[in-house]
Amino acid sequence: MKITPLSDYVLIEPQNQDIKTESGIFLPDTADKEKPEMGKVIAIGSGKRSPEGKIIPVSVKTGDVVFFTKYGPTEIEVDKKKYLIAREDDILAIIER
Repeated sequence: MKITPLSDYVLIEPQNQDIKTESGIFLPDTADKEKPEMGKVIAIGSGKRSPEGKIIPVSVKTGDVVFFTKYGPTEIEVDKKKYLIAREDDILAIIER
C-alpha cells in the first residue's frame, strides 16, 4: 500500500535510538519518555498553502533522518508496520551523518 501525505504532512518511519550515558551505559528507550523521537522520512506532502494561494514546499525530503516532537505525530499501522504522520511544524531538526 502506498501512502501519500497531503499538505504539509510528512510520513515518518520511527527508528529506535540508543541513549548512551557519559560513562558508556546504554539506556533502554523507556528510560526517558520526554525526549524527542527520531525517524526516517518516507513520503512528504506537496506543502502548505499560503494566504495568497501559493504552495510553500516542505523543507524535508524523502530519506532525511529527523528529530520530531514526541506528542505531535499521529501513529498509524499499515501492513503490520508502524508509521507516524506529522506536520512539518512537528519536525525539530534534520540529522546529517
